[in-house]
Amino acid sequence: MADFSKTRPTGADLEELLTKRILILDGAMGTMIQQEKLEEDDFRGEYFKNHGIELKGNNDLLCLTRPDVIRNIHRSYFDAGSDLVETNTFSATSIAMADYNLEEIVPELNLNAAKLAREAADEAMIKDPSRPRFVAGAIGPTNRTASLSPDVNDPALRNVHFDELVEAYFAQTKALVEGGVDLLLPETTFDTLNLKAAIFAIENYFDSIGKRIPVIMSITITDASGRTLSGQTAEACWNSIAHAKPLAVGLNCALGADAMRPYLQALSKNADCYLHCYPNAGLPNPLSETGYDEKPEDTASSLSVFAKDGLLNLAGGCCGTTPDHIHAISEQLSEFEPRERPVIDPALRLSGLEPFELKGKSTSLMMVGERTNVTGSPRFRKLIEKEDYESAIKIAKQQVENGANVIDVNFDAALLDG
Repeated sequence: MADFSKTRPTGADLEELLTKRILILDGAMGTMIQQEKLEEDDFRGEYFKNHGIELKGNNDLLCLTRPDVIRNIHRSYFDAGSDLVETNTFSATSIAMADYNLEEIVPELNLNAAKLAREAADEAMIKDPSRPRFVAGAIGPTNRTASLSPDVNDPALRNVHFDELVEAYFAQTKALVEGGVDLLLPETTFDTLNLKAAIFAIENYFDSIGKRIPVIMSITITDASGRTLSGQTAEACWNSIAHAKPLAVGLNCALGADAMRPYLQALSKNADCYLHCYPNAGLPNPLSETGYDEKPEDTASSLSVFAKDGLLNLAGGCCGTTPDHIHAISEQLSEFEPRERPVIDPALRLSGLEPFELKGKSTSLMMVGERTNVTGSPRFRKLIEKEDYESAIKIAKQQVENGANVIDVNFDAALLDG
């Protein structure tokens, strides 16, 4: 390894480290900010002194108004043993900032956030020149979903569209990379379509600059149903995003480590990239100091079981975790070897809410439903042209009930917005 007091680590350095040991992510940003007991003036500063909307709780703004707080949080995680810290940019998109009428500050906000984390990483490498430290540009899911209606009475309604998400993610990605991040981390994915928009934006940005940096993606299983908010299992979600060939995929947020185990196992069997997990500190408890029950040794113990079973390449903490959690995780995981990436047999892997695999000659006959096709079914086309989507969905459902394994959906016709 190079002397990292004089040179910054590269994506190649990160990949080399992943073959040698389990790397340590940071813990919660929001939890640490809450412990600072900040007031409205802290969020406003001089930047937003006369802004007409209350800003307390918009944690990303602190990168501009209280950079000392954010820089110190990054430092505390590096001191605790983190190899990677995330920028304080979970909500730093034009879509999320629109709630505060602050869309125009997105470039500056992400740029400053990346620089703060970069400064902390550089300081840590000056203290220990043998150990590279990395900055991950955090890209949150936004506060809107492209797959789900906000109105139970209007299933076709959307409060954000794919192109809007792409535009927002592109702007965030550009500023994060210009600010000096080493990798990008779209995280807390509750709607796979939002993540696909992030992937598309990131790829467009890479194409525009003619180079790439590593990308890690993180999925959130929302409850014991074992699915994301938009309904996919972990395996189905992986099938939806595997084409992007991320450096790593894994799970974060919503659940404690123990509850994540079956979903992490499913990803480990199916994903041929590196695997991560950064859980909450158990379930929420409003009476707890951090809002969560698990002590550092509890979270570390659960993750060490995952490591012992060969399920981890990276580990850290999400909501409720602190530098003490990260220190305990770092100590306990240091004795385990990293997960070996599996070799996945070639197959056609698709996804709806469930994964679907078509593999070789051993696969039985697959029935394809062809009636959801505006070219081949006049009835279906008329329903789509009238925007009678409820009746159109019934046609698809009827095909499934009659034994179709796959539905062929075709909107390729003149004057139709596919």
